[in-house]
Amino acid sequence: MLRYKIFKAGDINAFFGLLLDNLLNLVVLGGILIGGFGMPREIVIEKMIPGTALGVMFGDLVYSYMAYRLAKRTGRDDITAMPLGLDTPSTIGMAIMVIGPLYLETKDAMLSYKVAMAVMVFMGIVKIIFSFLGDFIKRVLPSAALLGPIAGIGLALLGFFPMTKIFANPVVGLVSMAIILFAFVGRYNGPFQIPAALLAVLLSSLIYYIGGLTNLFQIKEISPSFEFSIPTPSLGFIEGIPLMLKYISVAIPFGLLTIVGGINVTESARLAGDDYRTRDILLTEAIATLIAGVFGGVAQSTPYIGHPAYKSMGASAGYTILTALTIGIGSVLGITGLLVDLIPEAAVTPILLFIGIEIIKQAFTETPRQHIEATIFSFLPIIGYLGLLNYNSIIGSLANTNIPDNIKTEHNILKIIGNGFILTSLLWGALMTYIIERKLKDFVVTLIFIMLFTLCGLIHSPLSDGSMFLPWDSVSTGNTHWTITLGYLLFLIIGVFLIKYNKQTEFLEETGKQTK
Repeated sequence: MLRYKIFKAGDINAFFGLLLDNLLNLVVLGGILIGGFGMPREIVIEKMIPGTALGVMFGDLVYSYMAYRLAKRTGRDDITAMPLGLDTPSTIGMAIMVIGPLYLETKDAMLSYKVAMAVMVFMGIVKIIFSFLGDFIKRVLPSAALLGPIAGIGLALLGFFPMTKIFANPVVGLVSMAIILFAFVGRYNGPFQIPAALLAVLLSSLIYYIGGLTNLFQIKEISPSFEFSIPTPSLGFIEGIPLMLKYISVAIPFGLLTIVGGINVTESARLAGDDYRTRDILLTEAIATLIAGVFGGVAQSTPYIGHPAYKSMGASAGYTILTALTIGIGSVLGITGLLVDLIPEAAVTPILLFIGIEIIKQAFTETPRQHIEATIFSFLPIIGYLGLLNYNSIIGSLANTNIPDNIKTEHNILKIIGNGFILTSLLWGALMTYIIERKLKDFVVTLIFIMLFTLCGLIHSPLSDGSMFLPWDSVSTGNTHWTITLGYLLFLIIGVFLIKYNKQTEFLEETGKQTK
């Protein structure tokens, strides 16, 4: 075979691209938990981030070896390693939907940390199982059900959430957003061929500190330091399992979406010329997620969609090796923690905004045109969850006062819509697709699952913490779950009648035309 060069000139640009993607997620994760929810810095920087980074390091190193193995088997010297990094929607989702709210509820940072570990371990196990069923899942679920939830997250968590950070410091945020939108949406070239993401972060951060020195606006107090922290395996996640159960409706869809995404990116790599085995790609990212959870990580990894772009740069396997070592060693040495301190959120969140835009765009371009309504319909539970977050904040601030009845009522409605929203979004997207396609059997099966999940609180939980319950538990739920289930049952009956009636009518019309 030809001698496979692990490091090539193209690995340099690819390395900075993949590194920035991962650092962005770690910085935002730290910023949300420390700055947004007020979690102790030492737990986030010294425990969560090193464990999370370890999963990325493991996955990228294995993908590097897989590239070498493929080159050896094919005798080719142009093999590019599959890129792996932190999954942006679920990284933010874990912070906003699991860790942060649980910390505000319990005021126990270590408990919140252990519950997040338990969610990660569970997610890793689910992904390992799904890695053998990925092609089946992709065949069974329509694209609106798979892409709709992640696009809804792109709209709510990667669209609206960054906007709140951008306008919290508009001078910094709008400068960064201008560079990102002109470069990545408008396709404008910048000076000196500086990567746009790097330029946006550097320039807006510089403005941030100049503004602080000139008292133009207030900046956060920082005491930059390096904390040496080696991630170690822990059974602490076992203590978090009881509380983890209420987050199953978050963990399963997030894991499922990265599995399906992994299938898609493996296919894109094959079309670009690198034919990796799908199961190996999926198992690697699943095991990386499991390892991260056991070692204290709180965000899952996923194969990135940018393989063809990195291949066009002339990258080999060197860029994934360099990313793995930089992320892993940097987190151990505390460099990542230092960046969390130094980089303002308003400087990096416009990058998330662009990612959200791209995710929404993908949902509408890759979903069949006739299923667009299903994709839009799947957004609604996620928007409901966004409203629930705001109402939770209002209710929290009114804890010691008399809360008006109308606010209580609206809050209860939003809990029903928002709790379990990812799974609800997935099921609603599938349901609407089957209505459009008039697939009676799939429509009935989907509604049966919806009713079963409603009865146990996996979706539509009326409880404040969104936890699951037994169907006969009417004391805490007030029979709300039975009322919702009855509504879905009537929905099922109406749907069966209309699908059968219209199929029969169409059959008679077609028969009549043929007779004439």
